[in-house]
Amino acid sequence: MTDIRTIAHPSTSNQKASREWSRRLALGAVAGPVLFNVAWLVLGAVSPGYTVSGTWISPYSAISQPISGLGLGETARYMNTAFVISGLLLLAGVIGVARTLPSGGRAVAHIVSAILLGLAPVGLIIVGLFTLETPIRHLAGAMLVLATPVVSFLVTGWYLRDVPGWRRFGNQLLLASPITLLLFIAYNLSFSQAAVAAGHGVAGLTQRVLFVEILGWFAAMGWLACRQTTASIETRVNTALHHEIGDDQILQSD
Repeated sequence: MTDIRTIAHPSTSNQKASREWSRRLALGAVAGPVLFNVAWLVLGAVSPGYTVSGTWISPYSAISQPISGLGLGETARYMNTAFVISGLLLLAGVIGVARTLPSGGRAVAHIVSAILLGLAPVGLIIVGLFTLETPIRHLAGAMLVLATPVVSFLVTGWYLRDVPGWRRFGNQLLLASPITLLLFIAYNLSFSQAAVAAGHGVAGLTQRVLFVEILGWFAAMGWLACRQTTASIETRVNTALHHEIGDDQILQSD
């Protein structure tokens, strides 16, 4: 009778734990966008309107009103909380994605792409903390969310094209950059403060399309990182077990 016991190498266990933690963080890039989109869908359906700069705007319309309008009035506490929590989840997701990606010989591109991607979730947090009643800071946060992805998608896509398993997604992000720019321009051209106050125009619709497009890419990135990490963990575990069986077995024969 032969009893085979495998002794796991400490470094293998640590790597597995680290990658598992990164995988969980990366899922924040999926959870954040889901929470945010559900929040504005639900709250937009129940909002009676809001007051900004002394002007009462009612009824609330997802077609003409910006999402930020839900950060005022009866839905304020819920929407602003969703802004902040979604931003924190998305920021955790960006960190998780960055941790799963090998820097290789392009450490600078790795760091720069992670920093640029992190600007959008920071913007969500700022928008949740400063409403339309503090327009300068609120607008700054909105620009971080809606404008910086034009650059962050471009830089990250360029970097990912040389990362094994990410080349296809990198090419897609390179395409997402000009698409985001076009949608951002469309939103700005459709926005008119007078039209929003009167409940006219389509600024709410163009803004939502832009939000969904941007956050959709973040969600796809987080999901891909999660899948890549899971596959990597399984590969590393199988490889480690193979070596351990060959080198670290303790055989006892009766």
